[in-house]
Amino acid sequence: MMRPLIRRPIIAARRRVARLARDSRAAVIVEMAFTIPFMILIGFAGLEIANLTLANTRISQISLSAADNASRIAFGNNLSLPRVRELDINSVFTGVEEQAGGLNFKQNGRIILSSLERNTSGGQWIHWQRCYGDLVAPSSYGVQGNGATGTSFAGMGPAGRKVTAATGTAVMFVEVTYRYQPMLYGKWLGAKTIRSTAAFNIREARDLQGPQNGDGVYQVGTKSSCT
Repeated sequence: MMRPLIRRPIIAARRRVARLARDSRAAVIVEMAFTIPFMILIGFAGLEIANLTLANTRISQISLSAADNASRIAFGNNLSLPRVRELDINSVFTGVEEQAGGLNFKQNGRIILSSLERNTSGGQWIHWQRCYGDLVAPSSYGVQGNGATGTSFAGMGPAGRKVTAATGTAVMFVEVTYRYQPMLYGKWLGAKTIRSTAAFNIREARDLQGPQNGDGVYQVGTKSSCT
């Protein structure tokens, strides 16, 4: 007498499963339950890649703008040979911070501005160098004082694409390093460091003695030291 009572729920369950299998709407719901989480992951991964691409573009633009602005220091000055002041260099770095809005550049970035010139022997020389940002990232192409004498220092930049300065002028060479801050996929992407360089020749003749500070005329401006 008990067996029919046991079999009835089993039979009913089988019928419901059979109806569910024949119901296309139920199949769609099951498929969506499996695919929606996967599509969400793919979507967020796409956003992460887009954000990384945008960060690369912004860092590239920052390096170009900084080199260009540094090359324009004292541009249009009435003096025949205007000097570069620490204040002027700091203004370039202020522009970098404004342009990098939202990137938290000071904490996660480093910009190195070098004045590449010719020494008295006709060789290339990093006359002076200034830095901004807390990221520990040394220059990849030389430090202040490299090439002060002789002709062994070939210039700044990757091998085969060295940038050099002509006699009586200077090249503003900029290196930017930025530690990318991922949105969601930090472990998946791994540590990402974005690097960019740019160089512009100064726009007009200037006094090449180096940045001035506190001489009574060209004064005030904290030195943005690289050390």
